[in-house]
Amino acid sequence: MIAQTREDSQPVEQGELTPLQIHSWQNRGFILVHNLLPGALLKQARADALNSYPPPGTDQAKHFDNFGSAQKFVFPAESRACNDITLHPRLLGAVSSLLEVSVGELRLTQSDLWPKYGRPPSAHNLDNADQRMHCDYPNHTLTHPPPWDQPEAVEIIIYLSQFEQCGGATAVVPRLGPEDPAYTWPIINTPGVAGLNYVNDRHHAENYLKETAPGVAAFRAQHLYPREVLARYQFGSVLFYRHDTWHRGTPVTPGALRLVHNLTFKKAGSDWVNVLHPGWSWSMYRRNQPMEHLIARASVEQRAVLGFPLPGSPYWTSATLQAVQARYGAYGLDISPYRNGSVQG
Repeated sequence: MIAQTREDSQPVEQGELTPLQIHSWQNRGFILVHNLLPGALLKQARADALNSYPPPGTDQAKHFDNFGSAQKFVFPAESRACNDITLHPRLLGAVSSLLEVSVGELRLTQSDLWPKYGRPPSAHNLDNADQRMHCDYPNHTLTHPPPWDQPEAVEIIIYLSQFEQCGGATAVVPRLGPEDPAYTWPIINTPGVAGLNYVNDRHHAENYLKETAPGVAAFRAQHLYPREVLARYQFGSVLFYRHDTWHRGTPVTPGALRLVHNLTFKKAGSDWVNVLHPGWSWSMYRRNQPMEHLIARASVEQRAVLGFPLPGSPYWTSATLQAVQARYGAYGLDISPYRNGSVQG
């Protein structure tokens, strides 16, 4: 495993990605940035998570040996800090820069804060302690990612722990250019795709491939694992990568708890890229109505990221303006940007 290069890990200046960072994501497939989001907001999200998840080594922690929060932190979460991170203008601005579209043309498809506990890997081939090398597109989209220079989605990991304390860094394979053999089109040399069984644990996956698809196993042994680099995160670091970036999760230090906030945004109109969670409207009617209040206080662009129609949309008529105002007026929604037909914050 080689060390991460300086090009792939840089601080953010004034809350915006630099041209070098954007170039790295668009060409190499990932970028790890620091100081993008406010520290106080990240600390509150971490505190909310620690108040919810069991300590390492307890019997309760065994219930979180897989992916996700068991709906505890799925957007819209009971943690306002998590919701504010999800729709933070700096995060949305970074994604829009990577995809080269306006914030209003983004759509949220995933937001969840996950724990990962340091423990020995189990004997199960679906174990996620030490993952096999993979791309994320199979369980995000019904199709295959488009050609490399036409990305349609951004995946994000926000680290709420310290690498030196927890380990568990994400390993990524940098793309070295259009002729890189690791990124030969189509990207199908992985378990769970093109007739291969889904196997998550690295040891089980590679043994399975040696037996059933030796050519795939040889490709992975030659082009993927020897070239992986570790995203050596700090508290608050943000890893931006792609649906077609080779990567994997590595083991967390035994007895430690690593917390990460996982998000995905896509371009509007990419209907084949699915939302991973129940729709945001499913959270309506919750106690204290957090989603209704969130819609009311959000900016026009933040609402659009959730699928709310932008000003100028054919949806907006005198009748619908009146109806939506009636629904959300009690929470403080200002309907005037939609009446005026212009995007306002």
